[in-house]
Amino acid sequence: MSALDLGDIQGFIMRSYMMPTLRVFVLRVVEPGRARATLGAMVGEKPGVPQVTTAAQWSEKPEYCVNIAITHGGLEALQVPQASLQTFPPEFVEGVVARADRVGDSGPSAPSTWKGGLAGPGVHILLLLFAQDAAARERETARWRSRLGESGLVEQFCQDGDALPGNLAHFGYRDGFSQPTIEGGLPGLIPDPLPAAPAGSFLLGHPSQFQDFTYPVPQPDDLGRNGTFMALRILEQDCAAFERFLAEAPDRYGISGELLAAKICGRWRNGVPLSLSPDTDAPDPPIADEQMGSFDYVPTPANPDAFDDRKGTRCPIGSHIRRMNPRHASVAGGGGLKRRIIRRGLPYGPPFDVSHPEDGLERGLVGLFIGVSLKDQFEFLMKDWVNKGDFAPGISGTRDVIIGVNADVDNRFVIPRAGEPPIVVTGFPQFVKTRGAAYGFLPSITAIRHLAAV
Repeated sequence: MSALDLGDIQGFIMRSYMMPTLRVFVLRVVEPGRARATLGAMVGEKPGVPQVTTAAQWSEKPEYCVNIAITHGGLEALQVPQASLQTFPPEFVEGVVARADRVGDSGPSAPSTWKGGLAGPGVHILLLLFAQDAAARERETARWRSRLGESGLVEQFCQDGDALPGNLAHFGYRDGFSQPTIEGGLPGLIPDPLPAAPAGSFLLGHPSQFQDFTYPVPQPDDLGRNGTFMALRILEQDCAAFERFLAEAPDRYGISGELLAAKICGRWRNGVPLSLSPDTDAPDPPIADEQMGSFDYVPTPANPDAFDDRKGTRCPIGSHIRRMNPRHASVAGGGGLKRRIIRRGLPYGPPFDVSHPEDGLERGLVGLFIGVSLKDQFEFLMKDWVNKGDFAPGISGTRDVIIGVNADVDNRFVIPRAGEPPIVVTGFPQFVKTRGAAYGFLPSITAIRHLAAV
C-alpha cells in the first residue's frame, strides 16, 4: 500500500467532512478567461479567495470546506482543447441527460421534470460549500456571490442540504455507516470491515479494483491524474406515501410497519443491521456505531462467524443496503467489492411530521456519489442492481423498493422466512423521484492549475 498525495486530491473524496450544512451552486461559464483565472485563484492561496479543500491532514476542522466538479460541457466552455476532451470516458462526454434512461430517470423522474435548469446546456461547474453551521454557510455564500461579477461565472441555481435532528434521512433511517476505505488514504470515521479498495477504484492513474487494469487517465496526465467522477442527484422523497405503505403492513402482511421498513432497507430505522439483530432494533447488549458495518451475508476467512444469509432469511436479498453493498454475497457484475461507491450528501427540506403528512413541502436528499467510473460504479448499481432485476439469483425481475423505478411497474419484494412461506410485498408506489442530476469531473489540485493555464 503506497501513500497517496493527499494534498493533490479534493478532500471530500477521501473523507466525510461531517458538516451539517451544504450548498451546491450550479455555475455557468460566460467569460472563459476570467473563469479559468477564478479556478486558478481557488488553488493559489490568494487571500480572500475561497480555497479548494484538499484531503491533506488537518489539525483543526475548518469552519467550511469548498470543492468543485466540472461537467464535460464545462470543460468545453473553459476552452479545454478537443484533443483533451476526447480522452474522457464516453458516459461523461454524453452526460447525465443523454444517459437518463440507463439509471431510471424516466417518467416522473425524466430530465423534463428537473428543476434549476439542470437538464439544460448551462450546467458547467458545481461548487460545493460544506459548512459547520448555517451562519457560516450564509457568510461564505455572501463572500462568494460578491466576487461573481468578476469571476467569469454566473450562478444558475443553488440547492441546500441540511442535517436533520438525530442525523436521520427523511424516511426515518440513520445512514452513512458503510463507506469504503481507500488504500493509501485516510481512515474512515466508522471502521469498514471489508478489504480496502484499491486507490484506482476512486482515483484516476492508480491500479483499479479489476485485476491488471487501470482506468485510462484523461490527457494530459496533469489534467486527469488523481481526479475522479461524481454523480450529483437531487432526489425528492415522498414521505407521506412511505408512511402509508408502512401503516398497511399489519393488515396486508401480518408484520409491523417497523419490521417491513427494516426488511426493505436491510437495517432497522435506528441503523441496527438485520444481519446482526434480525428480531429487534434494541439488542442487548446494544451495538455501538463503530460496529454497525461489521457484518457480512456469508462467512469469510476475515469474518468466519458471519451468519450465512444466502437465502435472505435475516436480510432479504433484494433489500436496499444489500443491493447497494452486497459485500461477499454472490451477485451479478463480478462481485460486490468491484462496484463500491463513495456516498456523500445531506437531506433537504424540513423534517417530516407524520401527524401532518400532506403539507405540500418538498423534501429529499442531495446525493453526491463518487467513483473512478460512472459507468462501472454508479450507473451499474442503478441499472443492473436497482432497476434491471438481475441483481442476484432468486429475485429476478424485481427492483429496489426504496429508490427503484416503481411507477406503473408490477414490482414485488420477497421476504423469506425460515420454515414458512415467504411474504411477498406488492403494490408499492415510487417513493423517490429525481428532481435534478449532473455528471461532474473532480479534478485534482494539479489539474485545476492546469485548467487555469489552458
